[in-house]
Amino acid sequence: MLLFDVEGRKVGVEVTSVVIAGWTGRNKEAVQHHIDELAAIGVAPPSTVPLFYRAARTQAVQSDSIEVLGGETSGEVEPVLVMTDDGLILTVGSDHTDRALEAYSVALSKQVSTKPLGRSAWRFDLAADNDSIALSSMISNDGSSWTPYQDGTFAEIRSLASLFAGAEQALGGFSVGTVMYCGTLPVLTPEITPSRFFKAEIRRPDGATLAVQYTTETLPIVA
Repeated sequence: MLLFDVEGRKVGVEVTSVVIAGWTGRNKEAVQHHIDELAAIGVAPPSTVPLFYRAARTQAVQSDSIEVLGGETSGEVEPVLVMTDDGLILTVGSDHTDRALEAYSVALSKQVSTKPLGRSAWRFDLAADNDSIALSSMISNDGSSWTPYQDGTFAEIRSLASLFAGAEQALGGFSVGTVMYCGTLPVLTPEITPSRFFKAEIRRPDGATLAVQYTTETLPIVA
């Protein structure tokens, strides 16, 4: 069970499905450019844009540490919608992904890594204008010296209302226990960068924040 502090109240939810919305950039030309870049190195293009990948229920975790196989995985900040018995809430998460496997299959790369979530959340109104909400991430290999990794606002991602509607259609409903990672931002570094430590946050204009931070423990690949 996931347990969130929602504006001073504890809200628990048993996860029934995990959805990862991909190719969610609002700038269609930029999304297509990225698709073309990946196609040039052998990554198959998505069948639709956006695309709603599925992952096992056990992949959504609230943990300070995750274990991964090999050294080519990395995190990325995402707004995450969770449907609870008390309604829809928003938290922050990381769609941690195996980048080596991504070149073979995006769907499989999403499945092999757990997806950390924050422990706090806000009640969320899909009808409100949420474009001014900011999201950012930082990476580190020693836990003390941090490098800015991503920075932007919800305005760079398709509206969460449209993603919610798309997921409802793809899943046949957005029921209690559904967890959806809603897409991410480009990285500020020259390329996607694995790191041992990852932290991310969502910030409202009033200064309220949601945060997630975790350590990646790398397991050796044994053949």
